[in-house]
Amino acid sequence: MKKLSVLFAAVMMVVSVGMAKAQKIATLDVAAILNAMPEKKKADTELNTFADTKQAEIKKKADAAQAKFQQYQTEAPKKTSEENTAREAEMKKLGEEIQQMQDKAQKDFLAKQTAAYDPIEKKLNAAIEKVAKANSYEYVMDSNSTGILYKAGPDATAAVKKELNIQ
Repeated sequence: MKKLSVLFAAVMMVVSVGMAKAQKIATLDVAAILNAMPEKKKADTELNTFADTKQAEIKKKADAAQAKFQQYQTEAPKKTSEENTAREAEMKKLGEEIQQMQDKAQKDFLAKQTAAYDPIEKKLNAAIEKVAKANSYEYVMDSNSTGILYKAGPDATAAVKKELNIQ
């Protein structure tokens, strides 16, 4: 019985050491790296300038619409109902134009952001993969989140899907 206990302890020790060596994990601060990249700083500056320009255009149009609205409110009692209806339609159209400008500006910003950040993300991911392979890291995790940035070990997704009977 004593030999069995010693054998069990020896097996557990070997398994423990093997498991400890089996996974080499590293963490990194992705936000700090991105904020230190000159390409990211340049992209941020360009995006801020673009957003400020679009916002100024929208504000200019909105201010003009607001001035026209106040003028129409002041003159409304002196105008006919047909003129007031036409002015209301004009104000509605102006409001729709401003909304369309905002929507277009948002779409343009997102497109410009994607175009600016995609190469930066690819460069960062390539660097992470290179460092991970050079240092034999199986996993690299973002220290600011729970996300894994690089993974070299086996993937159990298919086995879990099979167990749950999903495709």
